[in-house]
Amino acid sequence: MWSTMQDHPLTISSIMRYGTQVFGDAEVGTFIGDGMRRTSYAELGRRAARLANALRRLGVDADQRVATFQWNNTEHLEAYLAVPSMGAVLHTLNIRLAADQVVYIADHAEDDVVIVDGTLVPLLAKMLSRMNTVRHVIVVGDADLAPLEAAGKELHSYEALLAAEPDTFDWPEIDERQAAAMCYTSGTTGNPKGVVYSHRTAYLHSMAACTGNAFALSSADRVLPVVPMFHANAWGLPYAALMAGASLVMPDRFLQAEPLVRLIEDERPTVSGAVPTIWNEVLRHAQETDADLSSLRLVPCGGSAVPESLMRAFDDLGVRIVQAWGMTETSPLASVAHPPPACPDPWRYRATQGRIISGLEVRVVGDGDTVLPSDGTSVGEIEIRGPWITGSYYKDEDPTKFHDGWLRTGDVGTVSPDGYLVLTDRAKDVIKSGGEWISSVELENHLMGHPDVIEAAVIGVPDPKWQERPLASVVLREGATASVGDLRTFLADRVPKWQVPERWSFIASVPKTSVGKFSKRTLRQMYADGALEVVEAE
Repeated sequence: MWSTMQDHPLTISSIMRYGTQVFGDAEVGTFIGDGMRRTSYAELGRRAARLANALRRLGVDADQRVATFQWNNTEHLEAYLAVPSMGAVLHTLNIRLAADQVVYIADHAEDDVVIVDGTLVPLLAKMLSRMNTVRHVIVVGDADLAPLEAAGKELHSYEALLAAEPDTFDWPEIDERQAAAMCYTSGTTGNPKGVVYSHRTAYLHSMAACTGNAFALSSADRVLPVVPMFHANAWGLPYAALMAGASLVMPDRFLQAEPLVRLIEDERPTVSGAVPTIWNEVLRHAQETDADLSSLRLVPCGGSAVPESLMRAFDDLGVRIVQAWGMTETSPLASVAHPPPACPDPWRYRATQGRIISGLEVRVVGDGDTVLPSDGTSVGEIEIRGPWITGSYYKDEDPTKFHDGWLRTGDVGTVSPDGYLVLTDRAKDVIKSGGEWISSVELENHLMGHPDVIEAAVIGVPDPKWQERPLASVVLREGATASVGDLRTFLADRVPKWQVPERWSFIASVPKTSVGKFSKRTLRQMYADGALEVVEAE
């Protein structure tokens, strides 16, 4: 027996139509450093149509890849809507990757057009001539185009292109399983791998983000996506905001603590998302200036484990940070750490990576691909499947990442009977000392709970007796006096004493990846090269 329901496609174009028509009075505002420039959702829809017409005139008439090399701003959002809705594929290039990696990604994806922010022209110019498939470059804003001219591409002004086009477009009917957007992993080992999102996955992911067990977005919200739009579609926040009718506040290139705090105070967003390192800096500035961040009702935070001390400090400011977990391959939202209602100990749940979102399934897999029980104690690699989880990489088989229809996440942890995920480490970061496992994440979280510590990253280093032991690299607050002995004593009260590191290094800052995570690969290389000044406890 079949249902009587209509088979209506789930597409980004339907999100665009709904958001820009039903919530036409909502707005997207872009921060310009000393104020905002604002566009209504209705005008956003018209400008997306102009962009689609312009791209069609440049020869984008099928599933060509249109790349963006942009900040979080109105023009980037216009591309988010126009490119997939016209049947092409949006490819967000990570502006923070090394030039060789960006060139590799652009060629691998076969990008046809690049839309670049004017402030990023000098950066793109260093690599554009090596992008073999790119024909057109569209420059947003005022910029000196001379650095781009030698690359031999056709150059265009974004505003001049849009000004010549009508504000309506004959949006095509699109198969919901058609490619909508591409994002490449950050490539911590080997070349980055491409993940291709469909219209269907983007739609379902947006619905999931709007649910109460995720971010509970509505037209009453103002959403500030600090997480870059080139990083897993800014965690899906732009599409979810359009679906919910929530206004968007875009930070553009102003991602430091001072302008972000000023933006929050002036624009009063209710929801914002960024990695822990960003919120750590925002916290310090807000505490120093007695800033008012109370408009924020919810701050999804992820990308790496969120220290409990950071969440508690924001609680004191009246701001609720909620830990979320996901990855490029999961679109990325997979779990959110809301505690159960009337829970006597909410921190038991808030400190986890969260409860898995409806529609997804996770399991724990041990040695020999043995599926372990979801009992909250059995530890293994986390595997996941669902309608917005990738089943392969673009033009890259990599069978080691997939197992019987499940994605191997590379994360090690447990799953409780009620669906809460606790990650103890990345598989490559777990420290094996004398045959026993040490969680680097647990040590880091405890260390960052010390009042003198801003950041802490722990790696495993060779040891002649125990095979491997932890090395803690620590960033102290200005004027702090904590010694190795102080930190060892602090840790010894919180973890088994045999897990406390003997090797310590005080550094100015923890090296970061292109998406703001701690780069433990860089720390390992620094240790191997003798670039870390290591103190050994007696």
